[in-house]
Amino acid sequence: MAVITIVGAGMMGSALAFPARENQNEVRIVGTHLDREIIDFCIKNNRHPKLDNDFPSGIRFYQIEQLPQALDGTEALIGGVSSFGVEWFAESILPLLPENLPVLTVTKGLMDTPDGKLLTYVDVWKQKLKEIGKKLSLNAVGGPCTSYELAAHDQTEVSFCGDDIKTLEYLRKLLETDYYHISITTDITGIESAVALKNGYALAVALTIGVNQKFFGDDKLHFNSQAAVFGQATKEMYKLLQFQDALSLNNLCVGTGDLYVTVYGGRTRLIGILLGKGMSIDEAKKELCGVTLESLVVAERVARVVKYQIKRGVLREKDFPLLLHVDEILSEKKEVKIPWEQFVYTEEL
Repeated sequence: MAVITIVGAGMMGSALAFPARENQNEVRIVGTHLDREIIDFCIKNNRHPKLDNDFPSGIRFYQIEQLPQALDGTEALIGGVSSFGVEWFAESILPLLPENLPVLTVTKGLMDTPDGKLLTYVDVWKQKLKEIGKKLSLNAVGGPCTSYELAAHDQTEVSFCGDDIKTLEYLRKLLETDYYHISITTDITGIESAVALKNGYALAVALTIGVNQKFFGDDKLHFNSQAAVFGQATKEMYKLLQFQDALSLNNLCVGTGDLYVTVYGGRTRLIGILLGKGMSIDEAKKELCGVTLESLVVAERVARVVKYQIKRGVLREKDFPLLLHVDEILSEKKEVKIPWEQFVYTEEL
């Protein structure tokens, strides 16, 4: 039994409270400055307002001002902020943590740099720690897992990644259950890149759903086009993982699994369908007012790097027709016209 503190009362961080508490750990959930109403709701109802299942009994809830109290005696910390909270977590939380405290983050995404690189959020946080002269064990979770299904105890398999196998084994022991299955790997760049890339490519697959609804109606199910774009997305993700120097093809499996589950639910699916039906990106954003759209940010950042590296001759334009079309839709506000002819190839074996 250990004391686990979750910082950020988002859906995924809160969902991890289920296996954590069911393993007899003491669990504390601390809301960010944006989570006040969520924490109040949790205190009153013992349930996250966006999850259908009650929390296991015994979880404690804290507002951000109570963070020092929540950190007292903590043996593992879970970062539960969204990608829009990366800088806040770096500035407001990491400096407060003792160096012997392992951190596991659920935050997915990539940062692009002016010199054409893609940094994982773990990389970004490591840079921040280096600036302040501090060392922490930073670990991350990736894989096909929706928060509401984890809370409902659906069978789920994910990967924990970090620099030290023993730390990863410790974190796995704290959280693994008969429904939450955890692989571990030291390939942080591979896992974190794969699960971030799937956001942009899930948007691309969802475009086909909107296109088919536009032409055939909402009650007609068409899978050929979805499958074709899914396959193209996998090929492009593979090229990008090579560019990122991922260490194992297993990371592509983690990414495509996450791609699959993202296509079938959530905000990325919604924005893709609206675009596929013919809305402009501005119209689609207005339709989904108030919804955070991490897929748009990831797609735009990755496309910037790809275009930069194409100009330098490091990457080839013909390898990324799907990503570049998504970028046209988002950045140039072009209408959806999936470049099918650019997906085909001739192969001699």
